[in-house]
Amino acid sequence: MNQSRTIKMLSRGYLLLSAVSFCMVSLMGFFSPQAVMDLVQVKLPNTDAFSSVRGVYGGVGLTITIMLIRWMIKDIPQGVVFLCWLWGLYALSRIITWVAEGPLGAFGTQWLIIESVFFMMGALLWLRLRRSTFSLQR
Repeated sequence: MNQSRTIKMLSRGYLLLSAVSFCMVSLMGFFSPQAVMDLVQVKLPNTDAFSSVRGVYGGVGLTITIMLIRWMIKDIPQGVVFLCWLWGLYALSRIITWVAEGPLGAFGTQWLIIESVFFMMGALLWLRLRRSTFSLQR
């Protein structure tokens, strides 16, 4: 198997793993918004709060899932770039919280590590995809 094909397969795996992760949280957001907020020990006080969590975690999460699957099939580099930005900005938001409000708890720290690793994986895959695309064009 040539290197370009291997990078393509690894990229598809990265997109699929991310899509499954977003889909799981999205389904939880749709069917049990309180379960999503229980992860960070927040009690939803009213129907507007439930609606907002359902929209952001359910609706937006499902939109991201659908786009990741589309990119996995039709435009792998675009999907990898999107995920690189998404995971990187998630990690940045936790770092800003750490600086502004103080140290993260176990949940936040665990996700900072996960998001940072996913960002680095995306950046490496994107660089390899660019290199293989560039060498094919020559």
